[in-house]
Amino acid sequence: MSFEAILTISEAEESAKRRIAAAQAAAKAAQADAVAEGESAMLAAAQRAAEELLQLRTKSDEKAKADVEQLASGTENKKAAMRAHSEARMERAADLIVERIVNG
Repeated sequence: MSFEAILTISEAEESAKRRIAAAQAAAKAAQADAVAEGESAMLAAAQRAAEELLQLRTKSDEKAKADVEQLASGTENKKAAMRAHSEARMERAADLIVERIVNG
């Protein structure tokens, strides 16, 4: 082989080594970027999940409070109705007792 051919081959080998090294560096950089992007996406998803959980808890607490208030209102209404009914029956019972005492 001639000296020029050897130089050409050596230059081609060096060029190939440089391209391989550049490609490996680019691949490592792309991998690091992908890892960083993935971690960022996971953090963002975790943040969104935490915010959504907070909203769901707030809605759940509000619904529970409304349900308790509605139940309490219903209970108060039933209590008032039962009290009125029992007072009416008590008056009737008192009248019957007085009538029996008077009529003897």
